[in-house]
Amino acid sequence: MGFELQIDTGLNQGFIYFPIFKRNMGNKKKKPILNELFESKNDHVETAEEINRDEFIKAVKSRRSVRIFNDEPVLEEDMRKCLELALLAPNSSNLQPWEFYWVRDQNKKERLVEYCLGQPAASTAQELVVCVARYDFWKVNAERMLQLFREKGDKIPKSAKIYYKKIVPLAYSQGPLGSFGILKKLIVFFRGMSVPTPREPGSRNDMKIWAQKSTALACQNLMLSLRAFGYDSCPMEGMDSKRIKQLLELPRKAQICMVISAGKRAENGVYGEQVRFDSNLFIKTV
Repeated sequence: MGFELQIDTGLNQGFIYFPIFKRNMGNKKKKPILNELFESKNDHVETAEEINRDEFIKAVKSRRSVRIFNDEPVLEEDMRKCLELALLAPNSSNLQPWEFYWVRDQNKKERLVEYCLGQPAASTAQELVVCVARYDFWKVNAERMLQLFREKGDKIPKSAKIYYKKIVPLAYSQGPLGSFGILKKLIVFFRGMSVPTPREPGSRNDMKIWAQKSTALACQNLMLSLRAFGYDSCPMEGMDSKRIKQLLELPRKAQICMVISAGKRAENGVYGEQVRFDSNLFIKTV
């Protein structure tokens, strides 16, 4: 026996039942949908490729924030491949809440350098990429997933379809003026008193953080890819994000995550030795 709240999210996915309290009365406990999907419904097999550990370590350790680049160009095919690899980054619910603007128009590029405060990492770069977090992409990309499922037909487990049709709107929709997010926070508060409960995102600010996290993962993919291809990069947050949004004609809900410059480091391109504090300050074994 349980107590449930019936919620109509207004997103045309029907009614969703959000359990607040559950009491075990002898009925078999139903597994959470993700457990059902991955434990019993997934028959996909993907073998892990052999990786050269030393080469990966070399790429990670040699990635530096390069402040001055030389005049060697970045090959177009290399840049495109690195951008494609950025999109393979892990992201929440595979909703891919990001955009990457490779600024190639010379006039726009000059203005972008200005909006990055003219710092050498921008002014000497061969290429500039504006990385944009799009928390508003959750809905359209959930529908894209459902469309892919429809095209694949019976090959897709029912639990996966339910996840994108019902669970995703429940988790990410905040409603008009954040009203649904407020209601979810109330429900989560009471449900969390008795069972482990996901608590975010419960507001539009939470959604912004949600999108920034996934976008930042893709940014790291991009920078490591550039290093693996023999290039260097620098992530920049010192910029006028408002002017960059206007330059790219981005909508209000789009958020600049960072601007990444690319090229090959000049002889004096790295300002000093890499400094990291004692790892025991940050890595905790519990």
